[in-house]
Amino acid sequence: MKHDHDIRAALRREIGDWRLWWARAVVIAMAALAGLTVVGFTWLTERALGIFSGLRGMWPWMPLLWTPAWTVAIVWLTRRYAAGASGSGIPQVMAALDSSVDAGRRGLFVSIRLSIAKIWLTACGLLAGLSLGREGPSVQVAAGVMLGARRWLPNRSKVTDHGLLVAGGAAGIAAAFNTPLAGVMFAIEELSRAPEERNSGLIVAAIVLAGLIAVSIYGNSTYFGVIRVPEVGLELIVPGLLVALGSGLAGGLFSRLLTISIGGLGSDPLSRLRGRRPLVFAAVCGLAVAIIGVVTQGATFGSGYSHTRNMLEGTENTLAVYVLFKFLATWLTSWSGVPAGIFAPSLAIGAALGNDIALLTNYPHAPTLIALGMAGFLAAATQAPLTSFIIVMEMIDGHGMVLSLMACALAGSAISRVLSHPLYGSLAALQLSRMHQLPAVPPSRRHCAASPS
Repeated sequence: MKHDHDIRAALRREIGDWRLWWARAVVIAMAALAGLTVVGFTWLTERALGIFSGLRGMWPWMPLLWTPAWTVAIVWLTRRYAAGASGSGIPQVMAALDSSVDAGRRGLFVSIRLSIAKIWLTACGLLAGLSLGREGPSVQVAAGVMLGARRWLPNRSKVTDHGLLVAGGAAGIAAAFNTPLAGVMFAIEELSRAPEERNSGLIVAAIVLAGLIAVSIYGNSTYFGVIRVPEVGLELIVPGLLVALGSGLAGGLFSRLLTISIGGLGSDPLSRLRGRRPLVFAAVCGLAVAIIGVVTQGATFGSGYSHTRNMLEGTENTLAVYVLFKFLATWLTSWSGVPAGIFAPSLAIGAALGNDIALLTNYPHAPTLIALGMAGFLAAATQAPLTSFIIVMEMIDGHGMVLSLMACALAGSAISRVLSHPLYGSLAALQLSRMHQLPAVPPSRRHCAASPS
């Protein structure tokens, strides 16, 4: 009898409480909206890069003036109106999840206004031809949309701000890459340090729904197509080890450079110029990115998506120095202070590294090493190996490479940890340190009060 009473009580609690159903409806609706927002963000950034490519095709030298001018404008707008939108966006979401951040200051890092600013400023960055991705910014954009659900939830709702931020940030990854499983792993590995047992199912449902929104609009196609993986044999051991070592070292150096330069820890003349004259520094970075792009005949402009896809399909003759130039262009773009993600450029750098090693070792199936390089470099740069290998696996439909992708990602991340502290964790700590230096601000200005990173 007691057991029957417990069942009836559980049914009343789960079915009869309108607040519970209303909270579920709000979360699911906002997850769908977050997915649609990221889809719209994707469309806008693709159009922006398309416009830049068209203009560059008519005037090949145009980027030498266009890119630095736009870089200065973006940095000025960011610093003046939406400082919390600077950087990739992932450190801001991690900072907002910190237990030391109260509801009043959470808007310094994540909000609807910052999401809108992030969308337009990132699109402007691709319009300028800068080397950046939209996937990291999608995390902050979707998190801002999901956090907006707070005002619609009933009083005493068990859905917390922490849960909404985790769901939104992971939904951004799922929708941006069209990889729902990677979104769930990103939530576990990077965002959710203290899972909420009661609402974990609802949060996962929101993440998957946002990813499925992207699938329903763009179709059930993989991000980089499908690669045909031959049976893995002993001949992959040496090239695979070289890719893991190379991507780990390069990704670790990349992470270290970003941590030092963006964090303002350098004492070189350029770092001092960035501190004293940020707009002049932005112009220098924009000009350097433009020169690199012109020298490489446009290969380093933009996110690198088309370049990576062409390498996987075997239709791209990659320059031997592409790895170095794309590395420098992405670093300078992030250092300039514009809102910029590193996921897509990191995949492009890793892909080129894998392609170079395939040529060096005469390995007959270059796409295998390209995929390993993508997973290895991304894992080394972000030190999130599980998310990295799942992202690559889902993007290329590479289920036959699960073990090799996982091994390369784990090796790359392990090598990177010797060279650098975790990139996003370090930048999130920087965000928090700057927050504590800020005076209290009225709600109407919380969206633009944070110092730029």
